[in-house]
Amino acid sequence: MDQIIKHSFEAVSLLTTARGRLDVTMIPAYNQPDWLIPSSLILAIDSYQQWTDHYLWQQQQLPVFHLQAPEQAVDKIIIIEGNTAKQRMALQTAGELRQIQLCISEVRDIVLPKHYQQTSTADSIADSTIETSYQGYQSHTSSEPTIERNALDNNAGDYQQLTEENIISYLLQTVMIDEQPYLIADLDKIAHQLLAAVD
Repeated sequence: MDQIIKHSFEAVSLLTTARGRLDVTMIPAYNQPDWLIPSSLILAIDSYQQWTDHYLWQQQQLPVFHLQAPEQAVDKIIIIEGNTAKQRMALQTAGELRQIQLCISEVRDIVLPKHYQQTSTADSIADSTIETSYQGYQSHTSSEPTIERNALDNNAGDYQQLTEENIISYLLQTVMIDEQPYLIADLDKIAHQLLAAVD
């Protein structure tokens, strides 16, 4: 009989199950559903009240993806593990994080609600795109000129810009829990986007 090869661990996978349950953390987000992150991916939660594009954590400069608008107060940085140490990143947000255990049967796939799809220029996070975040991050990690970055579209061979104002660009799945929508972001894609111009 052939040996069964265990699938390699991918840190960005949400459905890491233990006895049919999910350990997840709900993270507040502006102008989009709150994010669901596997609790095991959260390396640290630091209090931090200043808007920043980079964050020094354990002697590693991490790019920051903002979940709040620039004019809003922020109060914490969440360090997220990547598939490698180099692919770690940070999320900046404000508000209470909720850690819960879910049965898989309690999670229902849904389409992203229309009011989140129709983001206008006036209420988008236009000033906090990932491009802006990257420029600030790069200025602290390299003297190389900034290179325009694009994210690989998962459904085609073309590239599209990944921005914090464009939910669709990093949406992996939207789910419903207790009649409340939550967003599962493509963390691997965001990390890849942040690192693409460094290499």
